[in-house]
Amino acid sequence: MSKKQRLFLVAGEVSGDTHGAALMRALPEAEFDLGGLGGPQMAKLAAHVEDWLDEAAVLGLWEVLKKYGYFRAKMEETVSRIGKEEPDAVVLIDYPGFNLRLAKRLRKEGFAGKLIYYISPQVWAWKKGRIKVMAELLDLMICIFPFEKPLYENSGLDTVFAGHPLVDSLAKLKRDDLEREPDLIALLPGSREREVEALFPAMAEAAVRLKQRHPELRFAASAVSDRLADRMHGIANEVRLHPSCLEIGVGNVHDVMQRAAVGVVASGTATLEAAYFGLPYCLVYKVAWLTYVVGRAVVDIDYLGIVNVIADREVVKELLQGEASGERISRELERLLSDEGARESLQHELAAVIERLGGGGAHENAANAIREVLEIKD
Repeated sequence: MSKKQRLFLVAGEVSGDTHGAALMRALPEAEFDLGGLGGPQMAKLAAHVEDWLDEAAVLGLWEVLKKYGYFRAKMEETVSRIGKEEPDAVVLIDYPGFNLRLAKRLRKEGFAGKLIYYISPQVWAWKKGRIKVMAELLDLMICIFPFEKPLYENSGLDTVFAGHPLVDSLAKLKRDDLEREPDLIALLPGSREREVEALFPAMAEAAVRLKQRHPELRFAASAVSDRLADRMHGIANEVRLHPSCLEIGVGNVHDVMQRAAVGVVASGTATLEAAYFGLPYCLVYKVAWLTYVVGRAVVDIDYLGIVNVIADREVVKELLQGEASGERISRELERLLSDEGARESLQHELAAVIERLGGGGAHENAANAIREVLEIKD
């Protein structure tokens, strides 16, 4: 029997830890010894994975700058550890700020193993110039969106489209016992406090406007914690949305997506989840104006919503900044509610987008791509 291949995996965020753990489970134990940096899920699967998530998972430029010394020392430690362990491949999982620098350092230090990236950073949105650099550093890119594959291949980088892991995780959450309720509207402002504060007032105001014109309507929202649920109730009270017509659950967002007739969803992963469950919705996004202006200056995409990026056209209506108002949200929701043809057409288009994300087995496909680049035979 041939010797085991040694892999060193690096993830630095909660989502990366989740994907990294799923990838580790998909890699045959008889073929691989695993180690690296990750989070609690990855560390539970392999003794040589260090859980560094409490330090690594920081948000925002200022937080990163405050921890510059830590990250610099961690980079040196990681390069040294990889040099001593001499893995056959290093698998970099998202987390581009650290991982792309690590790839550069390893090549500079003469690392002879394979460099593999799983879950492409969104360089296609903000730094397309990095694609050429990545092609020079990496041996394989494993991406989860179909449009990413030609972008990397055109730069000469071997690329595999594994499919999106969301297809597998959401399949387990599909409820055959739930039916769409024709008078129920989903108000989904996102999971972060900043998103709730920025977006839920306009959503609640839209609900008030709709309720005035259509007294039979009810509204459902979902929060990630009891504390945020209380805050959402407070915002609803401020705009005089009666508690009797609003239900706010905790951790039940996927059920709401399957029950509501239509909805309004904050930009982010939830928009892809809503598409998977076939919820006709509009997308909203609102940040500080300076943040928005700077963002638009550096982001080179026509659409904000990933569903629209995949489709390369506006499948889902995007209400950004000033357009993310109670009046505009209510108008778009009323259009979807009143036009059955528009709802069905949107659901059909959402299904077509989800179909392009693959038929499942993303982590298994990624594991097979790693086995192939390492020339492991069945």
